[in-house]
Amino acid sequence: MSSKISFIVIDAKKYILADLAAIRSGYPFRGALAEVHSGGVPVVQMKDIDPALGVEWGGVLRAELTGRKEPDWLHADDVLFAPRGQRFFAACVSPPPAPAVCGPHLMHLRVRPRSGLVPAFLAWQMNQPPVQKQLHVAAEGTNQLSVRMAEIEALSLALPAVEHQLRIVALAEAAVRERQVLSRLILNREQELAAIAGELAQAAGIDQA
Repeated sequence: MSSKISFIVIDAKKYILADLAAIRSGYPFRGALAEVHSGGVPVVQMKDIDPALGVEWGGVLRAELTGRKEPDWLHADDVLFAPRGQRFFAACVSPPPAPAVCGPHLMHLRVRPRSGLVPAFLAWQMNQPPVQKQLHVAAEGTNQLSVRMAEIEALSLALPAVEHQLRIVALAEAAVRERQVLSRLILNREQELAAIAGELAQAAGIDQA
């Protein structure tokens, strides 16, 4: 596992997000979202999204579509964006296990055909400091920050060639894997140290109840 990353961006052009992707709000449910245990469709909410891992489909709630709007079904490689809270983040959608929608508190982005934008690169860049700074400058609210649709559409993106986008995505995915390995190593070490502490206490006759 190398600790050194060497990457040179040869060229990148500035684009506005709305020119590269269609942006729409999530499905407009009437009233509170009610779970159903049979039937219904999966409804992705903010709690189901991890910026690094994407949608965690195993915990997604199923609900009846109560609105009159025709659903905008989620497709693999769509991007979901959380536009409210203290942390704005985006994630690329893995293939849904069944026809699914996202909830009304999420933005649903779909890269335009022939735009030259890789969806996973879009999600990655939206989570990076240059775009995050734009989002926080545009954010409104006191108790809970939120970004309006128009501000999201107006985000400035730096778009390199597709081959560079794919390489950056690969580096980001490698970083996720490295973080997971390190987390497991840290947990194993902490468990080892806890076991040693328990053995010391037992040897000294210290009550551990």
